Amino acid sequence: MPVRTPPTAGPRLDVADALLDLLRDTTTEPRPDIQLEALTLAVAADLPVLLWGEPGIGKTAALTQLAEELELPLTTVIASVHEPSDFSGLPVVGDDPAEQGVPMAPPDWAVRLVRAGRGLLFLDELSTAPPAVQAALLRLVLERRIGSLQLPPGVRIVAAANPRSSAADGWELSPPLANRFVHLQWIHDHEVVVRGLGGTWPRATLPRLDPGELTRSVRHARRAVCGLLEARPALVHRLPSGESRRGGAWPSPRSWEMTLRLIAFATASGSSREVLSLLVRGTVGDGPGLELLASMDRMDLPDPESLLADPAGAVLPERGDLRQAVLDAVVAAVRNRPDEARWDAAWALLVRALETGAPDLVVVPATTLAALRQEEWEVPAAIERLAGAVALSRRADRAAARVTARTGR
Repeated sequence: MPVRTPPTAGPRLDVADALLDLLRDTTTEPRPDIQLEALTLAVAADLPVLLWGEPGIGKTAALTQLAEELELPLTTVIASVHEPSDFSGLPVVGDDPAEQGVPMAPPDWAVRLVRAGRGLLFLDELSTAPPAVQAALLRLVLERRIGSLQLPPGVRIVAAANPRSSAADGWELSPPLANRFVHLQWIHDHEVVVRGLGGTWPRATLPRLDPGELTRSVRHARRAVCGLLEARPALVHRLPSGESRRGGAWPSPRSWEMTLRLIAFATASGSSREVLSLLVRGTVGDGPGLELLASMDRMDLPDPESLLADPAGAVLPERGDLRQAVLDAVVAAVRNRPDEARWDAAWALLVRALETGAPDLVVVPATTLAALRQEEWEVPAAIERLAGAVALSRRADRAAARVTARTGR
């Protein structure tokens, strides 16, 4: 009786492979994504980036897509499964160690990166790497050296880590290693996830730097950082006291230099304030980062004297808090040098603010400015236009106070 040959699995797997290919067939689209834009900007600035996020939210997928969009070969290294010698290099004894020394041989993935001349090095699971491995990574992240091998300028470094609470056998990052990264908190956006599962993911693109803005961007960045540190010298170096905070972003001369670079890149590319906020706070920490952002806001405010000289042509900030600061500064300038013409110009400026913004922003400056009037000064007609807004705002405040008193809130 002839022996029947069982059918091979090949044809069946071919159909399965075809289905898998269809599932992998996705596209990308330009879509606003501030964390992806911040990541791309830091990569363009050639700064090491560390993505913090819970397991399974797409950190690795984001890096894979970023490498594809930037046309960079991706090299993934799981830091937690390597030995310190995998990053510091293995000693290779030659013919005459006393004469030639003992070179440190790099791993094969580093050799491939050097041969390619460019690439994206992804150090995954950084928070589960033991302290000895973290110490070996210091030279790689800062000096871009592995053993006796120097990584070329075309290689960018990005790492990923899970918070210690959700990392298997996790370790806190050592302060020297943490201070070498731009820390970005990676969170999932449900709309992005749903659209991506439908086949369309957001596209990562390199920032377009304006060649005509490069010099101004550098000046702006230096003025911003140096201006804050001159006023707040204690922020130059502040090592956090808690172990967990030392493993994140904190201010040091190194991280301020990184911040300066990021401000210059963000300015030259016209990035939004939200993107700049992620980058700045991810480099020097939330407190110093927010101080720097507030300082930069004040740095760009118009000069009160220029506004008083031409109130009709004044351009006031759109943001309410910045507009309030400008109006307060104008009233302070009149108080410091009282003059009827300057007083009249301030009223004209408040009228312009009333016409172009929220009425409640002029209430306090108008009340203060009215108190500065001297007996011989004529009451300008502009006051009549402001009286209604002031009275309405006061009635609203009193009504709100009554509601609060009744509800006890």
